[in-house]
Amino acid sequence: MDIEIGSNLYRNSNGTIEIEGVPQIQLARHPTTGALLVNFALFDSTGRMLAKVVDSTLMFNERRAYELTKTDRSVVMKEVGSGKILLKLEEKPPDVVSFSRGEFHTMKGRLLQVSATQWKIDKQQKSGITHDVQGSAATIG
Repeated sequence: MDIEIGSNLYRNSNGTIEIEGVPQIQLARHPTTGALLVNFALFDSTGRMLAKVVDSTLMFNERRAYELTKTDRSVVMKEVGSGKILLKLEEKPPDVVSFSRGEFHTMKGRLLQVSATQWKIDKQQKSGITHDVQGSAATIG
């Protein structure tokens, strides 16, 4: 599976996005319907888990502060109060999943920001790069 994060393309991945060495997002397809399945853990700045998504379903949602909207081809997670998009993933043909927008803390408490043009963690950022990850995880940070 190819994963696009901002304007960076990670070819031939295993569907895992590792952020600062920790697998924080897992992407797969439903075996019969082909729908996009997302596993994701949301943390606060101290590393405490606030929400957990399993197979594109919100399984843990502290204080009901988050909402998830999904179709067979996309998953969007937002903060209920502000409407801020935390995670936006969508399928783009052929066999590319685009992580085009998002803002959340890594498990280590640092803020990750993804826009259409780049990903950024503190002063570290990447834009417009293509990597062949040869069957392993797409890594950021």
